[in-house]
Amino acid sequence: MSAAIRVVVVDDHAMVRSGVRTELGAGDPASAITVVGEAADVEEAVAVIAATAPDVVLLDVHLPGGGGVEVMRRCGTGGPRFLALSVSDAADDVIGTIRGGARGYVTKSISGPDLRAAIVRIAEGDAVFSPRLAGFVLDAFAGAGAGTVALADVDEDLDRLTEREREVMRLIARGYAYKEVARELFISVKTVETHMSSVLRKLQLSSRHELARWASDRRLL
Repeated sequence: MSAAIRVVVVDDHAMVRSGVRTELGAGDPASAITVVGEAADVEEAVAVIAATAPDVVLLDVHLPGGGGVEVMRRCGTGGPRFLALSVSDAADDVIGTIRGGARGYVTKSISGPDLRAAIVRIAEGDAVFSPRLAGFVLDAFAGAGAGTVALADVDEDLDRLTEREREVMRLIARGYAYKEVARELFISVKTVETHMSSVLRKLQLSSRHELARWASDRRLL
């Protein structure tokens, strides 16, 4: 691309935003990338995207105010292309984010040069995934294999849950204690218990052990 690619970085950690800005500024001038804005939550992201009209938005999956999917929903179609940049490689995060409108999904273990290359490809209209996720995404959207639950059924199940309930569900299913979930999500233990009760009720499960098995069967861990 002849013109600089305009990028907005959305992440609730200031050090991550600073590090990404530094990495993007260290690239080849021939494929210049310019960070035109930053945001730490959904409200800020929507406002900054509207004000700066970027080509690409680097978007964290879990954000205060509703998450990356909410940012894409509120920005609508015809705007920038979204590239998820997340520490999470959980199936529900990846599938939900792609369903929400992202053109790609890479994890935060990505190198600076690879991130710059991914942004260029997204700006040009390609889809980009971290190598370990690419096969998983293809398999997921092609349909489940033997011993797993079909993707359409997974989507229907997950659609019953709010985004916060999905976060709690994923951590509990991975074996986190309620206190650990509360610390991870910056909420109270009582709130975790409330969300957990709602998850079990909506999914018609009776215990965290059943939830772990349910999530494993659906490749959500």
